[in-house]
Order: sequence, then C-alpha cells, then structure tokens
Amino acid sequence: MVHIGTISLRPEPLLLAPMEDITDRSFRSICRQMGADMVYTEFVPSDGLIRNINRSHNKLILTDEERPVGIQLYGHLIESMVDAAKIAEEAKPDLIDINFGCPVRKISRRGAGAGMLCNIPLMVSMTEAIVRSVNIPVTVKTRIGWDEKNKNIVEIAERLQDTGIRAITIHGRTREQFYKGNVDWNMIAAVKNNPRMKIPVIGNGDIISPQTAKEAFDKFGVDGLMIGRAAIGKPWIFREIRQYLDTGELPPPLTVQEKVELARFQFRKSIEVKGEKRGILEMRRHFSAYFKALPNFKDIRIRLVTSLDVHEINTILDRIKITYPNY
Repeated sequence: MVHIGTISLRPEPLLLAPMEDITDRSFRSICRQMGADMVYTEFVPSDGLIRNINRSHNKLILTDEERPVGIQLYGHLIESMVDAAKIAEEAKPDLIDINFGCPVRKISRRGAGAGMLCNIPLMVSMTEAIVRSVNIPVTVKTRIGWDEKNKNIVEIAERLQDTGIRAITIHGRTREQFYKGNVDWNMIAAVKNNPRMKIPVIGNGDIISPQTAKEAFDKFGVDGLMIGRAAIGKPWIFREIRQYLDTGELPPPLTVQEKVELARFQFRKSIEVKGEKRGILEMRRHFSAYFKALPNFKDIRIRLVTSLDVHEINTILDRIKITYPNY
C-alpha cells in the first residue's frame, strides 16, 4: 500500500493531475470510475478564496464519488495561502496540495506555481506554515527545477519533506521547458532513491500509455504516477494502465459507440456542474480529444465545438455513431 498521511492507496496508484478548466467534478468522477485511484481539483487561487470569488469557491465543491480527492491551491503570499488552506479544509477534501509546478507565465511571474522555484526559502516557509495551519495531509506538486542549470529537486524535496508534507509529486521538466522536450525521469528517480526521503514520491510527465506507465514504475521505482494531458479525451487510460500493470495484457480499445456514450455522460455532468453555457464551452476540448483519431472528421468536429445548443450537440453525437459504426 501507498500511504499519504491517513489515505491508503493500492500499490502503484494512478492519480489524475490537477488541470485548469479540465478537472472539474464531471471529469473527476468519470476518471474515478475509469480507475484513477485519486483525483485533484482544478487550480484554486488563494486570492480568489479569501476574496470570496464565486468561481474559486465553486471549485471546492466535492462529492463522495470522487474520493479520495485533493484540493490544489496556488499563490505567492504565505498569509493568503494559509488563509486559503483553512477555507479549503472546510470543504473536507482528503488532502490539500500546493501548486509549485504550474509554468504558465501569468502565474509563475508573480512568484506562484513554478515561480516559487526561484525562491526556495519562501517555498519552504510557505509549505511549513500551511502544514501547521490544517489538520489534514498536505502534499506538494513541483518540477525538477527552474531551468537546465538549476535542477535542484533533490535538495528541494528534502527540505519540503522536513516541513511535514506527506507526499511529493514531481513533474520531470523544468519550468523553462513548459511541456516541451524530454522528461528527466532520472531526476525523479534521484529523489526516490535518496535515502533521506521517507514520503511517497509520485512521478509525472509524459505517461501516455500502459507501456510508459510500466516503465516508470519498473525502471525508476516511483511510488505512484500522476497522469494529466493523456487523460483528456481518454479517461479510460487509467483502466488500460491498471489492467496492463496487473496482467501484462491490454484491454480491447473502446468503440466509437462507447466513446460517444461516455462523452455524452460527461457532457451532461458538465452542464449540471457549471451550467449550460460554461458546461458547453469547457466540453469543447474534451469533444475534440475524444474523437481526434477518426478519419475525415474535420467538418463534424467544427460543428461539435462551435455549437451552443445542447440538443444540436447531442444530435451531432448521434451522427458520429451512425457515421463511424465500425470504429
């Protein structure tokens, strides 16, 4: 078993990464059904919570079908992050995760997200203050360093562990890389193999298939894997990976009929969670990903991701089933 504070996960757990405008309640619940062992909210800004911004507070709404679920917070000020952590704790998540990894410029240039990699003392002080302020497990998600010359994750991980965090997730790229270039799994392994490290080390970055997941566990020895972009439009990747890890065999691929019904279910949940207009807009990226492999799909895709009418979208989904009966 892998233990994150009071949370017990099966060996080689698979976690859904927090992603803005992606991991809302609808997507989290589907990924749990598809085999994710734990899921996380979208990024929750500390300023939005302490200023009572509705959109930020709505991200704290959790359901039992998602558990175990973590709320991920980001911010650049210790006091604001501590206050936000206390607010988030009231939503009764299973843990609070601190975002020290988001590379997006509007976040990192303020010193939040991966921007905190430029101020390790502040990162450590903030983490320590949050750990002291709440009564549930606190974890961190970060990167291997700011740039190629500053891959200092081994030292960072030790210092964060000393603050009392219960697990660390490491994306194997620097902030400078964003999501480009190679993932340095050797740096993640260096943290895992550090004899001082006692908490679970979760690897993240380019886990796109059952085979890459197995290699990460077998070759680099991480305690768990966090999967992000590869789950968009393919939430069943968790089920595929789990079967491959357990049996060495791949499950049969989903048919278009099955994908349509899963997309329709997520679409319905998205509207329930975020209302019709926002639910439609935020499903567009998912719709494109669900059916991207279909041939001659451009015209249908354009209609699917431009319509603002629920009935029309459901009609287009029905049309996909008719047009591609043998896929």
